[in-house]
Amino acid sequence: MKNLSGFLLFVFLQFCSFVAFSQFPPAAGQPGTTAISKDSSVFISWATSCEIVRGAMDISQPELGNTWFGEPADAIGKAEGNSVDVVSLGDGGVATLFFGTPLANGEGWDFAVFENALNNSFLELAYVEVSSDGVNFYRFPAVSKTDTTEQVATFGTIDPAKIDNFAGKYRQGFGTPFDLAQLEGITGLDLQRISFIKIIDVVGSLVDEFTNYDSEGNKINDPWPTPFETGGFDLDGIGVIHTSNSGIIEMNNPFSIFPVPFENIFNISIDKIGNQNFDIEILNQEGMKIYSDRIQHSVSIDLNGNTAGLYYVRFSFENRILVNKILKIK
Repeated sequence: MKNLSGFLLFVFLQFCSFVAFSQFPPAAGQPGTTAISKDSSVFISWATSCEIVRGAMDISQPELGNTWFGEPADAIGKAEGNSVDVVSLGDGGVATLFFGTPLANGEGWDFAVFENALNNSFLELAYVEVSSDGVNFYRFPAVSKTDTTEQVATFGTIDPAKIDNFAGKYRQGFGTPFDLAQLEGITGLDLQRISFIKIIDVVGSLVDEFTNYDSEGNKINDPWPTPFETGGFDLDGIGVIHTSNSGIIEMNNPFSIFPVPFENIFNISIDKIGNQNFDIEILNQEGMKIYSDRIQHSVSIDLNGNTAGLYYVRFSFENRILVNKILKIK
């Protein structure tokens, strides 16, 4: 009996030790990883537009200015898996991505975020938030178990097995997956119509004035400072795994588009708008913006010279975004 008690105590202590030091899924390519390759067949679509609010090269030295590497277009469409076709957010920078076909909560992972880390350990992290209306965003709970007794240096490293639910956990070419089921029960969030995802750079500084925290109140420690034009999180793309059965967000009043389909020119009619301004964008099937304007009244748009195929018309007004798909037949 004494030996049995001793054995049970040993097992209990081992279990407590495992819980205290338990880790999250490891780096891409290792057993147990959740990393998903950019070329995986699970991805059925990608972001169709992106807006960027640049952050500082170094939040502690605002005189250096903001990052400037890359363009919003580098974050839409399929992830490239290289160090060139990305957009750098800088300290605390924000990317808001729109999806013409809304994401939906399916079985398992629903989307994955791609960064451009050159290896498994030089990782720059970001929070991930989603929205079904473009106004109210909700953050995935994310945890960092990285030691905080010493700042991770500018070119320092962190262990991906010590971070969970942060974008940037995995190296270039491999996406960090997210499951919308983790956000079930939030009032105002329709998990079957997620049209917006926001990526917010984590300032991995241990200086109290600048530090960011995880969902458990831990300081987040990642390479800092990175006072370069490429500083902060480098967004490569967001791949979609599950989409809404209802498909594209349909237009409603006060807009109408005709003729549909069209050859070169189509018209947008706007009713009952007074003097209100509307931002309009035309996106091709790959999500590239080919036209933008701010209008008050009905307008004709000429796409002569553009190839036949599917296009998206995106309107922004009163904190709302409406999208319609149109077909060019010549």
